[in-house]
Amino acid sequence: MSRQTEALINTDALRHNLRRVRECAPNSRVIAAIKADAYGHGAVQVASALDQADAFALASIDEALCLRWSGVNKPLMLLSTPVNAEMLAVCAEHALQPVVFEPGHLAALAEYRGPALTLWIKLDTGMHRLGFNPAQARDIYARIEQMPDVSIAGWLTHLACADDVDDHHTPQQIETFQKALGDLPGERSIANSAGVMAWPACHLDAVRPGIMLYGASPLMHKSAEDLGLMPAMTLRAPLISIKEIAAGEAVGYGATWCAPRATRIGVVAIGYGDGYPRHLASDTPVLIHGERARVVGRVSMDMITVDLQNCPNARLGDAVTLWGQGLPADEIASAAGTIAYELFCQLTRRVSFRYLS
Repeated sequence: MSRQTEALINTDALRHNLRRVRECAPNSRVIAAIKADAYGHGAVQVASALDQADAFALASIDEALCLRWSGVNKPLMLLSTPVNAEMLAVCAEHALQPVVFEPGHLAALAEYRGPALTLWIKLDTGMHRLGFNPAQARDIYARIEQMPDVSIAGWLTHLACADDVDDHHTPQQIETFQKALGDLPGERSIANSAGVMAWPACHLDAVRPGIMLYGASPLMHKSAEDLGLMPAMTLRAPLISIKEIAAGEAVGYGATWCAPRATRIGVVAIGYGDGYPRHLASDTPVLIHGERARVVGRVSMDMITVDLQNCPNARLGDAVTLWGQGLPADEIASAAGTIAYELFCQLTRRVSFRYLS
């Protein structure tokens, strides 16, 4: 039997958020980022929900093959997979589009002979993670043009600071990218979610939204609601115990929280064993019947405890929302000193997933 700790995935919200991408970048193709199991939402199911996207971006061959074997036939971009002879053979067989970002990749491509292979080239315009020096763009193009079985789909780069609309790095990166490419053939792709929402100059031929598709905000000082996004995931768990404790009584490991008054305490069947962050502080909110309660005491492996003062109608078996509809994941992430991406991705196999439309 399940612990009834579940993530409800609203596929209508996914589709709504994709429409927001198209509203912001109406002249660009959409390459939806569904790497890391669609940011923890389930890649196969999300790909099905986002069937109006033009292509998908993934991190590894394993992620891409999972989609191919499930029947997804859209273009699949491999963002960060090292290129070698074996990898290229798999890409050709399954029509995957690798991203080339290292000099050694060019050597492997020069040796490639086989079915037609389409790839992307990544330039490092200031992130200083993956990609070629932009000054090498023309030389790289000339080398690949000499490869008989290889063609270039396009060029991409990644924005380092697009979440801050006042930061000067983003305009510099856009300018560097455009100047490096000039009139070279191939699509251009720069925009991540923050680029889609805040930097129209980087929309170009194709955008690569990620976190906004799942209903979290990609921008500093802007909520998902402000940006017209809908949460795709609602994480919830049942209330499994209720008890009254006296003023001065402590709750949880280490007795780190003591009741300032007689308090009704609820125990919720979720903990760090499910991926709920252990380091969340007391006062982190949860929702019960639409009312906010607050976490008190330490998060345990299987349970959290909450103060039910604001939820007088709470009863055993009630569903408690940890984040999602009515309680933004961004707010919980901030309380945990992290980002919504990590909350979504760290859910464990103990959590049951249910897909709603």
